[in-house]
Amino acid sequence: MTKNRMAKLEERLNICSRYVSPSLFAASLVLIITVIALFVPPYIGMADNGDYFRILYSNGLYFNAPDYDSLYLGYFNKQFGIFQYFNENGATLTSSQSLLIRLSIWINSWFDPEVFDIRVQGAFLTLMYTLAVYLMVEALTWKVPAKYGYLVAILSVFLFADTAYTAFFNSFFSESIVWITLILLFASGLLLFRKRYSDYVMMGIFFFSGLLLTTSKQQNAPVGVIIAIMGIIFIFIRKQRSYRAMMASSLALLMIAGVATYVLIPKEFVNINQYHAMTRGVLMQSEDPEETLKSFGIDKQYAILNKSIYYEPYTTVDVDSKILEDEFYSHYGFVSILAYYLTHPDQAGKMLDLAAKNAFTIRPPAMGNYEKSVGKPFGAQTTFFSGYSDLKRALAPKTFGFIVIWMLLITGIYMPQFVAAIKAKHIRSMVRLPLLLMLMLMGLSGILVSIIGAGDADLSKHEFLFTAAFDLVTLAAISDAITRSLWQNKTEVATESKSA
Repeated sequence: MTKNRMAKLEERLNICSRYVSPSLFAASLVLIITVIALFVPPYIGMADNGDYFRILYSNGLYFNAPDYDSLYLGYFNKQFGIFQYFNENGATLTSSQSLLIRLSIWINSWFDPEVFDIRVQGAFLTLMYTLAVYLMVEALTWKVPAKYGYLVAILSVFLFADTAYTAFFNSFFSESIVWITLILLFASGLLLFRKRYSDYVMMGIFFFSGLLLTTSKQQNAPVGVIIAIMGIIFIFIRKQRSYRAMMASSLALLMIAGVATYVLIPKEFVNINQYHAMTRGVLMQSEDPEETLKSFGIDKQYAILNKSIYYEPYTTVDVDSKILEDEFYSHYGFVSILAYYLTHPDQAGKMLDLAAKNAFTIRPPAMGNYEKSVGKPFGAQTTFFSGYSDLKRALAPKTFGFIVIWMLLITGIYMPQFVAAIKAKHIRSMVRLPLLLMLMLMGLSGILVSIIGAGDADLSKHEFLFTAAFDLVTLAAISDAITRSLWQNKTEVATESKSA
């Protein structure tokens, strides 16, 4: 292409960006593709793996399909009954997901007070998602030449419209909330860095998305603590006392939310995770399970539980029995298992590599995406707009060493800019690296909490936070490379808006 044609193309793109910005372009395409995937037959969703009951009954819903048991894992079901009388079911778990479900039921009642269509929830999440994508792409392309901005927008559509992510919207899995709030958290942080939109509005989005993310599932308890610590730098981007007080209070509340989420984990789930942490983690990788049990003060006869699963219908001992509570569960916990792995790095390495093999899978392999009436085979999964997730699963290295290298590489790339900002005493320009580190640490916590807290049980789902954080951080790094912002440090620090 000649320079003349390039100049004309760039001019046309600049004109186009006045009417349709890269962020609006990306959000619109994601919206269109998601609507086609979720709301045009054959509808795409997620099959129940047996976990729905934990969140359904306490929020006023029940399974009304007569053949529901035959749908587990294989087929997506879009309709559920709404309790018409007193609901005696208490909350099985405390989760911000309940707010979404209750809001969706309320909207659904406008049309049908007896049958809940999960697509109502899917529609609400799709609208939230469109806003999240818009803010994310806006943060990546703000003040960027149109020719780079649209390229970033196209890459963003390739990621955000992938049905491996959007299929969760038509389900009762909390991954939908995790994904959307993580994007909003990252996007609002980047927009604070860019000084795009009102700092107070972005602070509000940062706080509420962080709160919903932390409380969405028990596994995310460390997230609130990580945000509170890494987000301290946001306190100083403005000089006004009111802003600093509000941001400091927000971070303190996120810290409290993280601690509360951990404390409020129901005893039932503590036992399930604790059982798997030993049988599907410590014992599974041990060369001498009996000796390993002895190191925890547990009778060696319990080595027979090695590699067993809590949900097995026929077991050698009742997993909820008092004898197991006294002689097994009471002898270990998260801290003691962490200490064991630290003193047995070979076993820890095996578990980390095992976790890494599942850390890049977005769509859980066990659950189907279609309704039974569609006629697809049991457990069939959609291939519609899934290029990114398929490529990621095929090409991503499956060792924990790669994850370490990735984190070091991202840190190394952004460190010079961070140092330059420190020397220039521009607080706002220092934000980007801590924000990226925040997401990476959150993703890493997802891996560590999974293997220490529950062994290899359902790893592909438990590590969703990591795969989501990996995608957002990598997208930001690639976008910066495309827009050459990493090589503009000399001018960026000088031109970036100073702290108010």
